Amino acid sequence: MSARTGPALAVIVVCQLMLVLDLMIVQIALPDMAGSLGLTTSSMSWVINAYALAFGGLLLLGGRAGDILGRRRMFLTGVAVFTVASLLGGLATEGWWLLAARALQGVGAAMASPSTLALIVSIFEEGPRRARAIGVYSVIGGAGAALGLILGGVLTDVASWRWVLFVNVPIGVLVLVFTPLLIDETPRQPGRFDLAGALTSTLGMAALVYGVINASDHGWGATATLVSCAAAVVLLPVFLVVESRSRQPVVRLSLFSGRTRAGSYVAVLLVQGSMIGMLFFLSRYVQQVFHFTPLEAGLCFLPVTAVVVPLAKVVIKAFARFGGKPLIVFGAGLITLANLWLSRIDPGSGYLVGVLPALLVYGCGIAFSTIPLTVLAVSGVPPEESGAASSVLNSLQQVGGSLGLAILVTVFGQGERDAPRGSDADHLLTSGVERGFTAATCFAAATVVLALLVLPGRQQGEPLPGPAQEGQDTDPARA
Repeated sequence: MSARTGPALAVIVVCQLMLVLDLMIVQIALPDMAGSLGLTTSSMSWVINAYALAFGGLLLLGGRAGDILGRRRMFLTGVAVFTVASLLGGLATEGWWLLAARALQGVGAAMASPSTLALIVSIFEEGPRRARAIGVYSVIGGAGAALGLILGGVLTDVASWRWVLFVNVPIGVLVLVFTPLLIDETPRQPGRFDLAGALTSTLGMAALVYGVINASDHGWGATATLVSCAAAVVLLPVFLVVESRSRQPVVRLSLFSGRTRAGSYVAVLLVQGSMIGMLFFLSRYVQQVFHFTPLEAGLCFLPVTAVVVPLAKVVIKAFARFGGKPLIVFGAGLITLANLWLSRIDPGSGYLVGVLPALLVYGCGIAFSTIPLTVLAVSGVPPEESGAASSVLNSLQQVGGSLGLAILVTVFGQGERDAPRGSDADHLLTSGVERGFTAATCFAAATVVLALLVLPGRQQGEPLPGPAQEGQDTDPARA
């Protein structure tokens, strides 16, 4: 094992943090962006959605490109595109300019993100050391969204909204400088691109992401929503048929054949759906109802990061001893409890009593659920397919977040409409937030049920999954 593995992991994690941050860092800066560029409410939503649409739609193609062309090469290309797009976005003087830059950021993220986890898999041999590395990676993914809100509030208050984009430039440059020095190129897999699979997966994923995003703005009955969802319903099954017949598919369907990995993928989808609402609704609630400044609103999420980071080592040790299933059940149960707590919030609750306890429980839930889910999702995957497995995992995270947010926002709107007539703005918002958190509670509870019924257990003391052996079942948690 090279002595460079520690610094190499640091570079990969910093890049992943940058990509995850950009999903949430603009949230608190949106009002300032709208005032500066004259954005409408619909345009404000697309500052987030343009990034998510490009990111989610191109992830599978980005993962396959890394397998064929070399993961370090795709990683560097994606980081370069993302860095340039961030600079352009920070310089925007018109709304269309900002939205185009955000979409280009999503393209760069889709190229770089699948290679982050795949590079970790290639650097660390399967076993405890890889599990610890993935634990660090997962902590960044779990805490990155909350950290994005904190950083967004700080930069918006201290400097301006432009710095939520400019901050990526020096980070991206450092990653571009140090990656060639610390990380070797992975072997390029012989083959060619599955153009039919790439086209149907990209269009299908893009249609699904666009459909659920449009539903949150215009409702599930809107023509654009119905057409997009119908296109996804057609294209994604076609993609599966194409992949089953292709000699060199974008994603081998065997990735979904193992009970553990398939269950982990579905659990990731549900967990993301339950988590995204907390960050989205609560950031708005504390600013409108508690009258927090952007800086105060960002800092109120600090307890999540403060809990997740120190718990990482505890979770990895517990994973080695007990396996993933009990940890996932426990973590998803904590997220269920946190969402249930927040569903009882009201204008008189206050931060210390109404919000802080839920954030602490939520942070523990992230650590205990996301780390073992990530480990199980990539364990036993042959090296030549690690990029594809990583891109599937990332795609499900994006789709889970988008789908979950669309459903929660729809429920939120119904809650506002069902509020008593004559309610003031605070009570209207509270009514919607209560419904939204109740729906998020259902997502998290479904994760608990799935883990109990689908994920197989492992006896105490059983070692971490080892490398897949030829001719053996590659499902890491099977007896």
